[in-house]
Amino acid sequence: MRLHVGCELTFEFPQETPLIAILNVHHSRVADLIGVETFTTSPAIQASGYHDQFGNWCNRIVAPAGAFSLSTNAVVNDSGGPDPVVLNAVQHPVQNLPDDTLVYLMGSRYCETDLLSDNAWKLFEHSPPGWQRVQAVCDYVHHYIHFGYEFSNPTRTAYGAFGEGRGVCRDYTHLAVALCRCLNIPTRYCTGYITDIGLPPPYAEMDFCAWMEVFLGGQWHAFDPRNNAPRIGRIKVAHGRDAADVPLTNIFGPNVLTKFKVWADEAAHTLA
Repeated sequence: MRLHVGCELTFEFPQETPLIAILNVHHSRVADLIGVETFTTSPAIQASGYHDQFGNWCNRIVAPAGAFSLSTNAVVNDSGGPDPVVLNAVQHPVQNLPDDTLVYLMGSRYCETDLLSDNAWKLFEHSPPGWQRVQAVCDYVHHYIHFGYEFSNPTRTAYGAFGEGRGVCRDYTHLAVALCRCLNIPTRYCTGYITDIGLPPPYAEMDFCAWMEVFLGGQWHAFDPRNNAPRIGRIKVAHGRDAADVPLTNIFGPNVLTKFKVWADEAAHTLA
């Protein structure tokens, strides 16, 4: 299956403003790209790129004053199957975890493990460790939080979501990430595209989505506490400790977002 993914973001800047954009498909999927992924600006401005500490591809730009757009476009080979389910994936003792997973056990800006640890163990201490425990966390968060775009709050943390019981996909993910870390399961926050392939209409307007990856059985596995079901066509853009590490744009000055468009579909439906 070929997936067509991309986005267009337009801003109004009162003055020349530096920014960092994290919008390209994650390097773990580069081998699946068909042709070259484009990253363009309007007006055309030269960008310089680098990999951050989590391996995400970042573009540095100095945007001119006035209207300014960023856009990406890519066609990605995908298996066409749903997210893998590996029920026998085991949980590793902390002392046996690879060094590079340990950062994903720690508390972070939006995932306060110190405030949620007691709750996590009270809720899940009797769940079997490994895949079943992570699924139990996702089941709990999925039913506990009431979804609504009107509940979006960019400063709400995992502990805040636990207290309020409402939010959007990033809140589901932050709470599930924090609970899993409390249970000694390395867990990282992810952002990217999820298609509606295989789902019945009507479809909501496309947006970037948040989910998480947990380290079980020697590898990372995707879990999605918001949708809480395997999905077809999940294309990662970035991962980190929480949303603070993977903003779509990090803008160093005043601005107004005037357009936000995201697409993720089967390529045959959108490309000639």
